Amino acid sequence: PRFLKQGREFLEGARRMLAHKRDLMKPDDVAAIETGLGDLRAALRSRDAANVEAVMQRIDETFARLFPRRKDEAIRENCEVFLVVIVIVCGIRAFFFQPFTIPTGSMQPTLNGIIATVTNEPAPSLPIRLLHHPLYGRSYVDLVSEEDDVIVSMTERKWLRFFTTTEIQCARQRFNVNAPIDKLQHEFRVVPGRTLSKGEVIARGHVDAGDYVIVDKMSFQFRKPKRGEVFVFSTAGVPTRENQMNPGSPSQFYIKRLAGLPGDQLRIDPPTLYVNGAPAQETPFRRVMAAQDGYHGYSNAPEGGYPFRFLGSPGATFHVPEQNYFALGDNSLHSSDSRDWGIVPQDNLMGRGLLVFWPFTRHWGLMR
Repeated sequence: PRFLKQGREFLEGARRMLAHKRDLMKPDDVAAIETGLGDLRAALRSRDAANVEAVMQRIDETFARLFPRRKDEAIRENCEVFLVVIVIVCGIRAFFFQPFTIPTGSMQPTLNGIIATVTNEPAPSLPIRLLHHPLYGRSYVDLVSEEDDVIVSMTERKWLRFFTTTEIQCARQRFNVNAPIDKLQHEFRVVPGRTLSKGEVIARGHVDAGDYVIVDKMSFQFRKPKRGEVFVFSTAGVPTRENQMNPGSPSQFYIKRLAGLPGDQLRIDPPTLYVNGAPAQETPFRRVMAAQDGYHGYSNAPEGGYPFRFLGSPGATFHVPEQNYFALGDNSLHSSDSRDWGIVPQDNLMGRGLLVFWPFTRHWGLMR
């Protein structure tokens, strides 16, 4: 019967409450509650519904008298739950899984960075724009100058640490765009000093967010990294371009393909990556070396640039030192990686790329 189930649950809850509050209660009150619990057990054994209800009511009233509800109790409880959730989330982020965004195209087409596309067509209707943003991470840019003006400055801002906006300040007007400043400058040619005419299209097109991924921070605590895995690492102490241009600034996190393990000897004879004298056998490397479906193989130099510092010619080799790793981008012609700035120390490893959780494009799901 339902009353028996409720009575047993009430008995267990009251017993726990007594154990929790005993040190705050007087001996007579403790005795009263224990007597009530004994009466409730007897009523449950006798299967007397009316008696069970009466004893439960008496115990409840006793607890209510001893520990009256505070006016702000609901707020206090909600705050406690909220704080517990924050602690759990921070613990998961610190020790297990962490979100990470792909800002550049160095891993394309495996992982997308931010992609800006210039178009001549105006943005679609509001319902379409509202649908495309949560599904595909697409923000539309459709800026038209309302008067003769000049662009004075551009300021980039981060929202919730993931979403990037740029404020375009003109002499007479101002615009906010859901796009990073470098995409506006390079793809849309929006730069300070540009003069504008009334009715002129400043920028028109759309910006697709880079892939948002989950990084598994636990696996490398129990096993060694594997060649061919996508991995994330800190650039602390690594002579990347950003670190050389801004010494003393906070280190960044990069995401690349792990191409060389400690002790490996590497060589690139485009489009092939050689590991210990033989073409790399892992599936991700074969996919890049096939130079199909958006891949272009491995290169000794960036497109239109000078040879890389390491593996800068078909005959150049590199031996990966112990406790270090060699990183390559899948978009070899447009990737700043270990060919450019050298090895990744083992202590810099953050974790392996696990899955893409947004946007919901063909990359969504476990990483290839």
